[in-house]
Amino acid sequence: ERFNGRIEEVLQTHHFDSPADLDTTLHRYVELYNHHIPQKALGHLTPIQALKNWQLSHPHLFRKKVYDLTGLDRYILISRM
Repeated sequence: ERFNGRIEEVLQTHHFDSPADLDTTLHRYVELYNHHIPQKALGHLTPIQALKNWQLSHPHLFRKKVYDLTGLDRYILISRM
């Protein structure tokens, strides 16, 4: 619900010149929200960071590797002895 509220705020405070402008703004905000805004409910991690941590601890639940498309991924390799 917080995400929806933030999107609503963006929509109310911005003027969009075209549907493409709206689409670009929404995609940029989703990227910002998922990659750069830590969430208290996720232990002050971004949603992508929390998802990567979940994948590391529960790999059997994922078919694909979680990627942070905004930059280079840095996975900590855990050596198994």
